[in-house]
Amino acid sequence: MNESRFAHITKVHPCFNEKMHDKVGRIHVPIAPKCNIQCGFCTREINKCEQRPGVASRVMTVDQAVEHVRKVTTEMPIAVVGVAGPGDALFNEETFEFFKRMDEEFPDLIKCMSTNGLLLPEKADEIAALHINTVTVTVNAIDPEIGSKIYSNVYFDKKLYKGEEGFKILVKNQLEGIKKLAENGVVVKVNAVLIPGVNDKHILDIARKVKEQGASLMNVIPLIPMHKFKDIPKPDCAALSEVRDAVEEIIPVFRACTQCRADAYGVPGKEDKHLDMTPASHF
Repeated sequence: MNESRFAHITKVHPCFNEKMHDKVGRIHVPIAPKCNIQCGFCTREINKCEQRPGVASRVMTVDQAVEHVRKVTTEMPIAVVGVAGPGDALFNEETFEFFKRMDEEFPDLIKCMSTNGLLLPEKADEIAALHINTVTVTVNAIDPEIGSKIYSNVYFDKKLYKGEEGFKILVKNQLEGIKKLAENGVVVKVNAVLIPGVNDKHILDIARKVKEQGASLMNVIPLIPMHKFKDIPKPDCAALSEVRDAVEEIIPVFRACTQCRADAYGVPGKEDKHLDMTPASHF
């Protein structure tokens, strides 16, 4: 990977550089409502209250999202524009239309997206061609026995897969996709959700593997107890720090993540905002 490119990203991206986290803003545009997997900890919602991924006040059209970027960039310092859901960025064609528009109108903004990685191998070349600078891939397991506890089903190539069969497709594509992105010069960050009693002893295995595939940074985030894992307690700060410290022996770790909404914009933790509820749109 081009190290100077990575240095530029880490210097100004608030989700890659902890020193910039409360100084520079980002815009998440909620244009990707559809998802192709079911995670045990995820419930996608339209609301204005919850502060977590998978949530937005509404879903925007591409035109609305472009206009939103135009408006916000005149109001505050914005370095990054990204698509983080509320579904999966790669499973929604609007994502690619939006980034094409961003590439034409805002070439100096860092462009990023978050994905579960299922479609990465087939989309990696297109991602690079659109000059998307960074991709965050959520990888919560590489072992099928553990992965099948986290993911209920995987919808791939017009077929629904369950259990270990579905997870094996997912993780194969995640790892192949990370490697392909890195080879194309795209900076890859890997998110891993720390789920006590499920994958907490497995995070180091993930770290070693994704580094081997070309990931540049890792972000270990605490479980938000809900859905299938609603009765599992959120890991405390000591447990989270212990895992992050161990991961940092393998790959650099980002520690300032606030687990943003899919419609968040502004400076994280400082001048942070999200969309209002109008005009309403639903999944």
